[in-house]
Amino acid sequence: MTANSASDPVADLALSAGGARIGAFFDLDGTLVAGFTPTAHARDRMRRRQASVGEVLGVLEATFRYKLGRMEFERLVVRAAGYLRGDSLSELEAVGERIFHQHNASMIYPQMRERVRAHQERGHTVVLSSSALTIHAVPVARHLGISHVLCNHFDVDDRGLLTGDIRKPIVWGRNKAAAVRRFCDSNAVDLQRSYFYADGEEDIDLMALVGAPCPVNPRGRLAVLASEQGWPVLRLDDPRPRGVGSSLRRLAALTRR
Repeated sequence: MTANSASDPVADLALSAGGARIGAFFDLDGTLVAGFTPTAHARDRMRRRQASVGEVLGVLEATFRYKLGRMEFERLVVRAAGYLRGDSLSELEAVGERIFHQHNASMIYPQMRERVRAHQERGHTVVLSSSALTIHAVPVARHLGISHVLCNHFDVDDRGLLTGDIRKPIVWGRNKAAAVRRFCDSNAVDLQRSYFYADGEEDIDLMALVGAPCPVNPRGRLAVLASEQGWPVLRLDDPRPRGVGSSLRRLAALTRR
């Protein structure tokens, strides 16, 4: 099934079993939302002259190296957090909420909004499970009425200021799958009856754990595996008026100012 070809993208859920023992786990970037939620935060820091050219270029370089497989995700996220060392977590959370309403709310896929609502109506335990940081993940979850969030957290000192590190273990790949498993054990959720929505190959471990894997615009090895396993794939169109390419060009242009 694809979201583009189905007349009712949530018809399958309306006929599914209900109850809190069934989980519905949603990745964030590329799954609930089109694109990468931290991009708007980076642009905001540049516009407000809070980020140096060195910081921007460093994050861009690290991101591209990660996408090319030349940097581990843990190093990427810790490097990004290092630029925020000394910032107040409470102030960053307020910034994250503002940026969500100004930019990231428009990135939410309408079809995924419907699927979240459909799972909630079936009484399923709905969870946002992402490698994103709280300032990017929590506003989306709050907006969609998702009360459970498994994601990465900044490390803070006793004054609530960022130390420049991330709490360990980093939620990504196998660690993310382990975090979901622990959540299910603690909340009486049956993984074998649960759903998981994600787009990237880093989530193959978790896809293999659930009874209802649901790739969304799958990439890389996840796309290959979905085809081999015959998993139902959701194909979604970018909801933004302009594509990712123009956003990246604007971000690159800002680094040259």
